[in-house]
Amino acid sequence: MFCYSLFHHSPPLITKWKPQLLFFKPNFNSQFSPLNFYPNQNFPHFFTKSISGYPIKSPAFSSSSLEDEFDVELGRLLSLLPEEMRRRISEHEELRELIEVVMDIGRKPLARFPSGDFVLSDCPITVQDIEHATSQVGDFANDNRAGISRTLHRISAIRNRKGTIIGLTCRVGRAISGSADLLRDLVQDGASLLLIGPPGVGKTTIIRDIARMLANDYKKRVMIVDTSNEIGGDGDIPHAGIGCARRMQVPDSDMQHKVLIEAVENHMPQVIVIDEIGTKLEAMAACTIAQRGIQLVATAHGVTIENLIMNPSLDILIGGIQSVTLGDEEANRRGVQKTVLERKGPSTFSSGVEIVSKTELRVHCCLEATVDAVLAGRFPRIEIRKMNSQGLEESSQTFTDISSDKEDLVITGDLSETSYENSTGNHFPSDLSSNMADDSTEDRDLLRMYVYGVCCLLCF
Repeated sequence: MFCYSLFHHSPPLITKWKPQLLFFKPNFNSQFSPLNFYPNQNFPHFFTKSISGYPIKSPAFSSSSLEDEFDVELGRLLSLLPEEMRRRISEHEELRELIEVVMDIGRKPLARFPSGDFVLSDCPITVQDIEHATSQVGDFANDNRAGISRTLHRISAIRNRKGTIIGLTCRVGRAISGSADLLRDLVQDGASLLLIGPPGVGKTTIIRDIARMLANDYKKRVMIVDTSNEIGGDGDIPHAGIGCARRMQVPDSDMQHKVLIEAVENHMPQVIVIDEIGTKLEAMAACTIAQRGIQLVATAHGVTIENLIMNPSLDILIGGIQSVTLGDEEANRRGVQKTVLERKGPSTFSSGVEIVSKTELRVHCCLEATVDAVLAGRFPRIEIRKMNSQGLEESSQTFTDISSDKEDLVITGDLSETSYENSTGNHFPSDLSSNMADDSTEDRDLLRMYVYGVCCLLCF
């Protein structure tokens, strides 16, 4: 089968860069549907041999070991369900792409797939069903999360006012070797990476593979600060998906910033991997670690870099934002108001990555330049990196800042048209949008002028 041959694809990936000059607005507000990374695995009885949607390249283990390991892990998750529910879900054609199973007392159980929800039983969930599931998982922490030992599955609980569990969300966890290959050049160069994306888009899957890549391929001392055991799995022995990287568990999510500093002071790491930076204390701890010369790899919730700029708790990750009052001469020279927003200091992370889907990333190689461009109302320089369905090629499109002095292309126009019309819109000028797809590197010697007004001098 075609999917099985991917595990035996021995030649290295050949990167093919295809630069294209386009114009891009820094205000991303498109909503991406939650996506997951799915392994290319074959499972007995109920799985078919077909590609799962995410191209697998350069697996760290043999195909047979990957199949057996994930088969066992998925079986341990399905064992939480009653017999009838296991039978119904095993007959579903999209079982290999299962996202999560939802069980609430008094309601019908649901299995969530990319195509939609699937009812597992006509009988509502009972207290006995919840007790059967919770008896087979670890203890629930303060964040109401638990796991199954040495697996990546996450079990989240819903409690009533008395503290009794009345609902469960059983999310499938998968370790996919090769999911971070689009970022291999940045990882190899030692860049500190900040991954941004909405919940469910696959941030943890990529950051787990980056940790494995750094530890196994580049032989670095990697320490993972695992907030809720999502990266390394539940239990004292970490999951094999993180390779040789070490893992520190966080007993209380409110104390994560202290665990970050402890990891640096006690274990002498070269790389710190953090999942879900969400508070100001954690952001300040990450900034402190970066100033000590340690490579950082972290994730944060959001859709674009602009979400971090507007977030007062996390803006320190991109250097912080401050209001500056300009003099009359400087304001006239810039053509702006006297009070503007500027970056306060150096960014904690050198590069930023916006995760669009499992095969498409928006890469900001210089995060500071992107933040400066956004605050100034200019077009930032980014790269869009994609992977085809076979996983054999990578493509990249470069979107260039129109104010860059390195390019021969010059555009003069009404800045009010190209500025952001509102915080939620993503509108382009009509002239730019109509010609955007036609611009290429062959047109760099073309000079285009968009006239704002014509001043006529009459001599009497």
